[in-house]
Amino acid sequence: MDESSITKPEMAESATETAPGQEPDRLRLGGMALENGLLVYGPTHWAAAVRDKRGEILVSSGKAPRVHSAIGNAPGVRGVARLAESMAVIPVVRAKLPQARLPFENPAVIAASALTTAIGILARHGKRRNSISRDLALSLIGLAPAIISLRSGNVAAYHGVEHKAIAAYEQGGDPTDASVVEAAAKEHERCGSHLVAPMMLASVTGEAVMRRALEKPGLIAQTSVALAGAAASVEMFAYAERHPDSTFARVFRKPGFELQRAVGTREPTPEQIEVGRAAIGRLLEVEGAAPR
Repeated sequence: MDESSITKPEMAESATETAPGQEPDRLRLGGMALENGLLVYGPTHWAAAVRDKRGEILVSSGKAPRVHSAIGNAPGVRGVARLAESMAVIPVVRAKLPQARLPFENPAVIAASALTTAIGILARHGKRRNSISRDLALSLIGLAPAIISLRSGNVAAYHGVEHKAIAAYEQGGDPTDASVVEAAAKEHERCGSHLVAPMMLASVTGEAVMRRALEKPGLIAQTSVALAGAAASVEMFAYAERHPDSTFARVFRKPGFELQRAVGTREPTPEQIEVGRAAIGRLLEVEGAAPR
């Protein structure tokens, strides 16, 4: 959710797919926090609402890009395809709603991204011997742009709006009602933050295995390892969702919940909740599931 901030990994299979504990007729929703608003998506459509520089709320919507339906639903492949879907919607939203400000457009985030990229290149081409500790350190440094994005503006607050609005809807409430949204929790079990720890672990492990197997790993090998790590992480995410009361789910989600509480989300203002209500209200309208 969050899948924010870090994007959500799964879009709905159909209008009837539900999360555990969710009412059968409830759509499966995902979203992404913007610097000045919220993007939400459902089985077939997306909707976004932002507050512009004049203080007005602008809303837009459209058809959601579909990738995994063409590739298939095989384990591993489906996770990467759904991640691709959540990325593919971003340029579509920006084209229809140019006032939307994406989290990574912040100058501080751009600078941090350039710096972490440079550090990674220098570390990987340096004379020091490759090691798991070095790979882990690089993975942690790589989180800097996301953390800066969350702490330097309104992204964390709109991430909280995203979780609250979607949770209010999933729990049977009216997500266009300010009091209902405000009462919902700002942490969510389907947030993309739950993928951070497993993807870091998969990256470090994959790098170590690849260096043992290949003397000089090329771009194809590195890309394959990265995709395999992402696929495995998303499958673990999906398993935790299917078995929410299992020990695995509790352990798997623990780091993600802590990230959400510490840096990923912030309690939003009434004005920010108003923007979120506009986004999810439009989405439910175009999906044909507006609250009665």
